[in-house]
Amino acid sequence: MPLALVALAITAFAIGTTEFAAMGLLPQIADSLQVSIPDAGWLISMYAIGVVIGAPLLTAGAARLPRKAVLVGLAGLFAAGNLLCALAPNFVLLAAARLITGLPHGAFFGAGAVAAAELVAPHLRARAVSVMFSGLTVANIVGVPAVTLLGQHLGWRSAMLVVVAVGLLGTAAIARLVPQLPAHPGAGLRSELATFRSGQLWLALATVVFGCAGLFACYSYITPTLTEVSGFAESSVTLVLALFGVGMTLGNVIGGYAADRALRPALCGALLAMSGALALFAVTAHARWSAAVTVVLIGMAGFAIVPTVQTLVIDKAREAPTLASATVQGAFNLANAQGAYFGGLALSAGLGWTSPTLVGAGLAMIGFLIAAGSWAADRKAPVVVADQPVAAEQVAATL
Repeated sequence: MPLALVALAITAFAIGTTEFAAMGLLPQIADSLQVSIPDAGWLISMYAIGVVIGAPLLTAGAARLPRKAVLVGLAGLFAAGNLLCALAPNFVLLAAARLITGLPHGAFFGAGAVAAAELVAPHLRARAVSVMFSGLTVANIVGVPAVTLLGQHLGWRSAMLVVVAVGLLGTAAIARLVPQLPAHPGAGLRSELATFRSGQLWLALATVVFGCAGLFACYSYITPTLTEVSGFAESSVTLVLALFGVGMTLGNVIGGYAADRALRPALCGALLAMSGALALFAVTAHARWSAAVTVVLIGMAGFAIVPTVQTLVIDKAREAPTLASATVQGAFNLANAQGAYFGGLALSAGLGWTSPTLVGAGLAMIGFLIAAGSWAADRKAPVVVADQPVAAEQVAATL
């Protein structure tokens, strides 16, 4: 694998760290800026809003620019946004800075996934995408706990400055290691938008919105589940969440290898595995050792989906894949919101702390049914080869 993928992974590590560490630093931020913790929670929402807004707008605006320049610019904007966060004198400006920080998130992962796929041979595309996303998974093992610990002892601003340093390192690495990647010959807003005429692309995005909502239904409420049901002390939850990050990292690697061998079966298998693991957690959560093991399995299945669906979207939007790839990040954020919402409804209905994970199992199963239906429709669709229509089953190796 080329070193350019490592450069992309470094920036992905910084992005993952700043996205999730904010959750652990909310008490320090709230106390420092004299706001309530619920009000401080808007900082997480502002980042997510930035992702949803920035993914299509920045990607469309940069469609005709060389991809390397786009990646450097997006990584630099991310570092600048974190610097504004560290220097923000009040809550309103911090919230605005968090929105700015979220703007390049989706566009970077969209452009980065396309670049990663183009840096390697076609049969290694999914593995290359998984290498880039490994930065995001490792952030949950190392970056988030380290920055949270630093913020608790030296203040949240110092934690933000560390993220700025890592972001600048990633920017420099991309500038140094990523080769020149010119824009596609037909690149432009019109061609990028034209890819959304594909029903298969919308089905892939729907798979993310529903399937990954299952993961977030569980993860949004995993801390109280571990303390109230499994019996973990609050001080031990961080270790269990690090195990979740280990599972994410393993799943990312496994998903990349599996997708390069058989893309559609890998995606459907990951969704089935996640549904099963989430359902199992409702039982295993009642003992600490079994809860910890199942958390790893949930992380593995959940993140095995990422390289598979990202590669599928790139494949279905082959002529202009960047905007479609970036839109996947918006779909992940919708999945996050949807999972947390439906999991919260189950809790509000008095169904108990394990109810969100059962809701998640159902959502993941819906994602599986969408993915399976999309696969079946794709196999039946005619494929034109050399101006002659043939049955898709004859080219099933491309799925």
